Amino acid sequence: MKDIVIIGGGLAGLVSSIGLARQGLSVALVEKKAYPFHRVCGEYVSNEVLPYLASIGADPAPLQPARIRRFLLSAPSGKTLEATLDLGGWGLSRFTLDYFLYQVALQQGVQVHTRQQVDKVNYANDIFTVQLNSGQTLQAPVVLGAYGKRTSLDRTLNRPFFQQPSPYIGVKYHVRLELPKDQIALHNFKDGYAGISAVEDDRYCFCYLTTRQNLRSHGNIPAMEKAVLHRNPHLQHIFREAEFLYEQPEVINEISFATKTCIENHMLMCGDAAGMITPLCGNGMAMAIHAGKLATEQVLHYFQNGRDRVQLEQGYTRAWRNQFATRLQIGRVVQQLFGHPVLTELAVGTLKQLPFAVQLLMRQTHGQPF
Repeated sequence: MKDIVIIGGGLAGLVSSIGLARQGLSVALVEKKAYPFHRVCGEYVSNEVLPYLASIGADPAPLQPARIRRFLLSAPSGKTLEATLDLGGWGLSRFTLDYFLYQVALQQGVQVHTRQQVDKVNYANDIFTVQLNSGQTLQAPVVLGAYGKRTSLDRTLNRPFFQQPSPYIGVKYHVRLELPKDQIALHNFKDGYAGISAVEDDRYCFCYLTTRQNLRSHGNIPAMEKAVLHRNPHLQHIFREAEFLYEQPEVINEISFATKTCIENHMLMCGDAAGMITPLCGNGMAMAIHAGKLATEQVLHYFQNGRDRVQLEQGYTRAWRNQFATRLQIGRVVQQLFGHPVLTELAVGTLKQLPFAVQLLMRQTHGQPF
């Protein structure tokens, strides 16, 4: 019997496991892959997370992340606007960051089950039984669901968003290219947008979101990139000049921005499993880390104050909504302004004349240091 089982070893799951284990709780974490591995992710993190990471012994500074202070946005025609980032941020590959957090978790005594997948979670008599595909079972009074955007477990839990097919796919590369290392750039194209920013080792993360229809219309990823993304001159420059470091891109399907719940069958949902902010807003990694902190705080209250599950679930729901509900709503609205060439050109042109609006929008999708 463990105190907590965490399903998913991404940022939210790893940060939660570290924070809880540091307080003396017994923690098991289940991750279907083996570290280190790549994830389809923009790999930019707002500086808002640094105080908390330092407090749990996971300061990323020794990993030498890229320091990011500026933002550039382009329309499909190539028209741009630029802004400074109030808090600034840093770039680090998930390959490196997740592996680092995994090692910290092991040092704190977290029991990590890699290459294992959760098939089913049962809740009865105030105890969860977590069934793994290996046949092993784990039991605990608390389970955190931190398993990402979409998995078969969502089908098992009968989550409503899983019944609604999503039109979005994500594609990611690592590249080498001569670009400003202190700038994150977001380049729009028909039915999508791409982000590029520096990470460690003189690399850049180049990641884009588009629709399955875009892909179907052109048959394969290279053909789609040439026919659609190349129309933006900034993206054409990247494809022509960059050294691509993957033999094949990392690809993920069925990316959903639909509303989700942060409690499912008494499990506390964290990170993308609770709700995904549109990549256009560029702060999903910081939100996942913050969600891990919120879950840690509420679970500690649960164990320290007499194990009241109603208070645990209500407290986490309230804390999660206070931090993230508005950000997710704004992200969905902003998503509608980009990807459509006419609207994107209009939005970039308007925002360029209203620099205060750009700063306001970034503040609404980012948090304060915690």
